[in-house]
Amino acid sequence: MTIPRGTAQSPKYQRLAADLRRRIAEGEFTAAAALPVESELERQYGVARNTVRLAVDVLVNEGRLVRLQGKGTYLREHPVLDHRAFGPAPAPAPRDCLAGPSAVYLGEAAEAGRELGTDFEMMIVRARVDIAERLGLRPGEAIVVRRQLRLLDREPYSIEESHYRAGLAAGTPLMEPDPVEGGDEAVLAALGRVEIGAVDHLVARMPGPEEAQWFQGGPGVPLMVQTRVTYDRRGPVRVIETRYSADRSRLVYGVGDLGARTTLPAPAAPVDPARADAP
Repeated sequence: MTIPRGTAQSPKYQRLAADLRRRIAEGEFTAAAALPVESELERQYGVARNTVRLAVDVLVNEGRLVRLQGKGTYLREHPVLDHRAFGPAPAPAPRDCLAGPSAVYLGEAAEAGRELGTDFEMMIVRARVDIAERLGLRPGEAIVVRRQLRLLDREPYSIEESHYRAGLAAGTPLMEPDPVEGGDEAVLAALGRVEIGAVDHLVARMPGPEEAQWFQGGPGVPLMVQTRVTYDRRGPVRVIETRYSADRSRLVYGVGDLGARTTLPAPAAPVDPARADAP
């Protein structure tokens, strides 16, 4: 077995890492069995021990592999949960309103046979520039943030923060330091602020130190950040920023008339860059 040819600037260990990614993507290795030991990879590829070690380090840092002391190196598995980013609201809600995020997560976890847990907190903070702009406020104005730290089977899954104008939340259960029965959507509906539309912004970025510590991901695993601005007929209602670890989450969007389907189709597995670049 040889290492695929790369550019003249590609170090040998990076090309070896790319080929190991290819073999992982093609299912050659399974989570139940350890990967070949370093001496075996040396023999397979005809390279030095340090080259193998550096290549494996790359995949460990990407969150693809994990070293278990005294046992070997294994695929690091994080079961991926499909989250339907848009879904119909349950009856008897108005026909055009959005589904409440909490209800959607609970249903998806139940369908997947997984346990959903949530840690909750409420804060009053100064609005970031981007949040203020989306809510029509001045930067630094006080806003109410309701944060949910979601866990699936006790593993960190997402951080969701809903941002509200202080004037909207004042004197309502949105100011309480506990979850609201029926979700925040029930409070908004009682206030006459039924969310009927939303705009999503999706970006990927590396986690900060506190985020990396909470998600417990590899140092090379990015976050998916979904920022949703919801609207009723009067204007913006809230900004919901949700951060997911990219190795255990997938957002699903349905477009157009899906009446012929009982559920949204599952997306195809993403193409691995290592396979796409292979000669």
